[in-house]
Amino acid sequence: MTDCRQSLVDGYREFRAGDYPKQKLLYEDLGTNGQSPKIMLIACADSRVDPTDIFNAYPGEMFVARNVANIVPPPDNHDGYHGTTAAIEYAVKVLKVKMIVIMGHESCGGIQGCINGLGHDPEGGYVGKWVSLINEVHESLKKRGLSDEDMQFQMELETVRASISNLMKFDFIEEAVAAGELELQGAYFSIIKARLMLANASGAFETIEV
Repeated sequence: MTDCRQSLVDGYREFRAGDYPKQKLLYEDLGTNGQSPKIMLIACADSRVDPTDIFNAYPGEMFVARNVANIVPPPDNHDGYHGTTAAIEYAVKVLKVKMIVIMGHESCGGIQGCINGLGHDPEGGYVGKWVSLINEVHESLKKRGLSDEDMQFQMELETVRASISNLMKFDFIEEAVAAGELELQGAYFSIIKARLMLANASGAFETIEV
């Protein structure tokens, strides 16, 4: 057995011996009666940022979609496979979630790749094409003359704002928000300090005190 496979087996066994006995009835209820999360959370696929861990959420409480750099693409009527968009549509139309949270994070590799030009690289592969969605965000921020450190941080925040803006371009999201049935929320997590920031109504990020 490889080390990676063994780590899966060990982790599963620890789960069965630890958390599972306390949550057995919850799992049985979720498996029998289905899920009804109130929150959808779109986060980066980065292994250091686990949304359910950060928000101390139990199984069934959050519908989570993760991708490189927590990007929500704008509507696209061309043929293709749209995993993030499909998850959003399912969350809003089927699960009837009450809130969609877009959470960016510190030291995001996808953001760094875009800053370094990956979104313009014809050899950038799938990742390059994906982060090209935020090339305009980068070009806009470059006009501010930011330092490298500030560029990374501001790009991480601005990508969250851009994703929220893209959400509002979907008719079914705009209609749900207008009806008061859905709320959109921006968030940002500092890995080093385990600090959470939430965007206010004007889009400014404010630190949540503990």
